[in-house]
Amino acid sequence: MIFKDYYRILELKTNKVSLNEIKVAYRELAKKYHPDVNIGNQIAEERFKDINEAYRVLSDSTSKRKYDRMWNNQIGRKKNFEESKRSEGSLVSDFFTMFFGKDKEDVQIIDKRNKTPIKGANIETEINITIEEAFFGLEKKIALRTMNGKMKTFSIKVPAGIRNGEKVRLIGQGKEGKNGGKSGDLLIRIQIENSNKFRLDGYDLITDLYLTPWEAALGTRVTIKGIDENVSLFVPPGIQSGERVKIVKKGYKDGKGSRGDLVTEIKIMVPKKLTEKEKELFEKLGEISTFMPRHN
Repeated sequence: MIFKDYYRILELKTNKVSLNEIKVAYRELAKKYHPDVNIGNQIAEERFKDINEAYRVLSDSTSKRKYDRMWNNQIGRKKNFEESKRSEGSLVSDFFTMFFGKDKEDVQIIDKRNKTPIKGANIETEINITIEEAFFGLEKKIALRTMNGKMKTFSIKVPAGIRNGEKVRLIGQGKEGKNGGKSGDLLIRIQIENSNKFRLDGYDLITDLYLTPWEAALGTRVTIKGIDENVSLFVPPGIQSGERVKIVKKGYKDGKGSRGDLVTEIKIMVPKKLTEKEKELFEKLGEISTFMPRHN
């Protein structure tokens, strides 16, 4: 285990410093090495991680006392200690674990030439799938051009019920790392396309229901084709175009074992061509009906 000099990381010459001095040093260095002002600079990114690690230990009075005991014992022979460890070829910094009881996410492995491994950058792309494919899930092959210009085929598994905009991660399929660092990941953003049959609205599936004028006026019972089964729906008398009738829990998967609703949007259709009999009946209806929608 390598002993890290957190005071040196925060550019403090001694451990005889106040909490306020620690905070000031941290703020200045965090601002200087923040990833937002060092875009693409992997060295600055690793430096920023060490600065945050040092501050988390030294800003807590309990962990600082524990660290200071080790600092007083180790700092005098720190140089020989690190050199002996480097000669072994590589080492793992689990020093952070002693204070927080868990492995640090970004473990640094340093080779005998003191080169820090750098993880490769992630690559992002996106694919379009249908609502039905998203609902049931699928395995899909995609071809992408690699950094050397060659085409490579990837097989991805899209889980059933994936949300629009969610990403599928292929570990290690991004850009290569440096100094023995791991490769980045390939992130595939899923774009769900609406179909002629369904439109996705959150967890609800929207579908159009076409009715004749007499069905809308008198009410009717119809069979709706849902995404995974047919369902029966009662349409009440006097329903209007644009109104919606909901069939609960027959929509899209919500990721919690339940589903949204299947929502039917009413479209009242009028025949473009009438038979003589139909024309006669419509004319008769016009004579006897007192319904005048433009007067309402």
